[in-house]
Amino acid sequence: MKFRPLHDRVVVKRIDAEEKTAGGIIIPDSAKEKPSQGEVLSVGPGGRDEAGKLIPIDLKVGDIVLFGKWSGTEVKIDNVDVLIMKESDIMGVITGGVSKKKAA
Repeated sequence: MKFRPLHDRVVVKRIDAEEKTAGGIIIPDSAKEKPSQGEVLSVGPGGRDEAGKLIPIDLKVGDIVLFGKWSGTEVKIDNVDVLIMKESDIMGVITGGVSKKKAA
């Protein structure tokens, strides 16, 4: 199934949190928090201003982003858990030297 978000919405796939702390302590699944970092899979065309003019989204597919802990709506598309959220729910894009972690 293909999914194309509308307006100023984006589809984000969470990126797994680290399995160990910096000191080497292994974190059990029950103690892990949901990661607030993800990869953008799809973006909508953008929102409209009061005059009806299209305001394009500032994100692109492949961007690694940070978002709020309770942001978005969790859905399953092609057996993959993803989040659909508004662009305004995204706090920023991570750039420069960040390696992609194993995707959830």
